[in-house]
Amino acid sequence: MSSAAYRSCPSPNFGPRPSGVPIDILLLHYTGMSSAQAALDRLCDPEAGVSCHWLIEEDGTVWQLVDEQHRAWHAGVAYWAGETDINSRSIGIELVNPGHEFGYRPFPKAQMQAIATLAREILSRHKIPPHRVLGHSDVAPERKMDPGELFDWAWLAGQGVGIWPSGEMVEPSPGPAEDLRRIGYRVGEEGPDPAVIAAFQRHFLPETLSRVLDAATRLRLALIGNMIPSA
Repeated sequence: MSSAAYRSCPSPNFGPRPSGVPIDILLLHYTGMSSAQAALDRLCDPEAGVSCHWLIEEDGTVWQLVDEQHRAWHAGVAYWAGETDINSRSIGIELVNPGHEFGYRPFPKAQMQAIATLAREILSRHKIPPHRVLGHSDVAPERKMDPGELFDWAWLAGQGVGIWPSGEMVEPSPGPAEDLRRIGYRVGEEGPDPAVIAAFQRHFLPETLSRVLDAATRLRLALIGNMIPSA
């Protein structure tokens, strides 16, 4: 799909990006609403005070709401790798899906293909590292579950967007708490919150949502941690 095929639904909900802050995160959401039109209406409502740069319908139709040069309002209270103003450094994509509250369901092939195409275009425009292609639940685990465990992160990584583990661990793991911190999650001195563990599982181990550091989660954590470049 070429950029000429994208539809426009301008949202008034945006502001300037601060000078000197790089665009280095691609953040994926689901709409969590009854329909694409309901989501578009809300994201373009000045009183709602929320927006995103792009929205993708289940049939693969792509809408642009905010120009990427502007700061859209999609992340809310969030944290990643020491940063808390995620809106200023990210591009936000909303995927039409009812979400966990209204009948969560798999993301159709047409929608997945559209996000892969759009995301590759975004990554060609901005220096976003593969390990900083994230879900809303990654940066706001206490509040959000999207895009959730039915989103096919492994397939998307195979399309050149994001990361997914392959092979075996080549370096010893320092431990799950440090692995989570290295990946980017907020972990306090008391150790990882169950919500943070669940967010990691939704993204990288969707077959389990145990919210505990079981053996499978520890292994997957170590594998992903080894894929993150040292600061």
